[in-house]
Amino acid sequence: MGEFPLAALIGALGVIAAVLGFVVGRKSGRQAELVAQQRAKATAEETATRILEEAGREAENIRKGAVVTGREELLQLREAQEQEVRQRRVEVEREEKRIVEREAQLDRARESLDGREQELQRRGKDLGGREQAAGVREQELERLIADERRRLEQLAGLSADQAKAELIRRLEDEALADAASRLREIRESAKRNAEREAKKIVALAVQRVAAETTAESTVSAVALPNDEMKGRIIGREGRNIRAFELATGVDVIIDDTPDTVVVSCFDPVRRETARLALEKLVSDGRIHPGRIEEVVAKAHKEVDAAIVETGERAAYEVGVAGLHPELIKLIGRMKWRTSYGQNILAHSKEVAWLAGMMAAELGLDVALAKRGALLHDIGKVLTHEHEGTHVQLGVEVATKYGENPLVVNCIAAHHDDVPHESEVSVLVQAADGISGSRPGARREAFETYVKRLEGLEKIASSYRGVERVFAIQAGREVRVVVTPEQVDDVRMTAMSEEIARRIESELQYPGQIKVVVIRESRAVDFAR
Repeated sequence: MGEFPLAALIGALGVIAAVLGFVVGRKSGRQAELVAQQRAKATAEETATRILEEAGREAENIRKGAVVTGREELLQLREAQEQEVRQRRVEVEREEKRIVEREAQLDRARESLDGREQELQRRGKDLGGREQAAGVREQELERLIADERRRLEQLAGLSADQAKAELIRRLEDEALADAASRLREIRESAKRNAEREAKKIVALAVQRVAAETTAESTVSAVALPNDEMKGRIIGREGRNIRAFELATGVDVIIDDTPDTVVVSCFDPVRRETARLALEKLVSDGRIHPGRIEEVVAKAHKEVDAAIVETGERAAYEVGVAGLHPELIKLIGRMKWRTSYGQNILAHSKEVAWLAGMMAAELGLDVALAKRGALLHDIGKVLTHEHEGTHVQLGVEVATKYGENPLVVNCIAAHHDDVPHESEVSVLVQAADGISGSRPGARREAFETYVKRLEGLEKIASSYRGVERVFAIQAGREVRVVVTPEQVDDVRMTAMSEEIARRIESELQYPGQIKVVVIRESRAVDFAR
């Protein structure tokens, strides 16, 4: 029991000693930290003092530099300002001199104006006096003119309005006479300069072309070896001829003509097919419905081949390449088509040659001229199959197969249905007129010929002052004889042009028609 408190006391003393050691140690650490802080503070204060001193020195240097720079800029500004002031002073002095000179000029001008004003006042007074005198004279002149007019009216028997109308009429007559004379001079000059070369080109082209003409026909004759063959062609109860007509679409005419059978059809291709088939049947001798169908089919193939061959040969002869196969076929079909008795294929080739020669003479596109000329009447082989004129059908088919627009215009304009778009189109029209209007080229029906002559005479006779009308040269020239008292030279020139324009618009005719107006004065007396 006595030892326990002593041990506890020793333990407590140990704890106290430990606590005291901790406290003493902590106090020593705090003192060391305080010493370190004081040293760092002294070092920072020294650094700050040094930085402040350096900043002060640098600021002083900057201030001194700024002062020097400011002084220099101030000097420069002062010099620039002084220079500007000197320039402005010079300009002001110059402007002052200019103002002084202008004032002097204004003074002189004012003095001159004053002098002119005085002169104008003086002249105004003179003009006033003259105006009064002129007024008096004008009244006197009006009185004299009125007296003279009354005297002239009494002498001439005309009033002033009548005399004015007469004067105007005479001036109009003189103007019309001058215009007609000028028109004749212009036309004669143009003819002298242009007609000579045109005639030369056309004459050369015509002389270099020789084309044959054929007569229009709707029938073909087939020769028979004997009259017995007619019975075989007819067959028992007419079955052979009915089968032949059904297969070919033609009419077979068997009459009393010896050793001849006539094939009639408006379609020339079908007529040619029937003629060829009938010749084959006659030469073979076997004629019955089955054989007829076989021979007709074979003849049809041969005609189709001949059409293509004819078209290719025509294009080769003319010198036109690159045509569409369908156009080649249409060209080949031209061989069996005629217009006014003229074979269309021969006519088209002739037009192509003429147009090509004229184009070569004029330095134009020869190939384009030949192409347009060869195709210009291609619509005529379609007129019996489609509605429309041959010009419309030709334009449609050429456009369909991709022809050049200038070639299409050659087709469309060769009868003046549309305006010409190129010189080549004009050449094609001229070549078409040459080929169709030359003597013997075409043959037309008598009724059409008579109607055209009657139309020509009717148009020419409808004008005032026409005495007689003569249609000559198969209707290619109209001579109009006028009364000299009713139609003068001026009116005669205008009348010929009016008649020609009416013929163009009202009549249909191939080629061209010449209009000649004749005015003749005669003096007749008798010696007794």
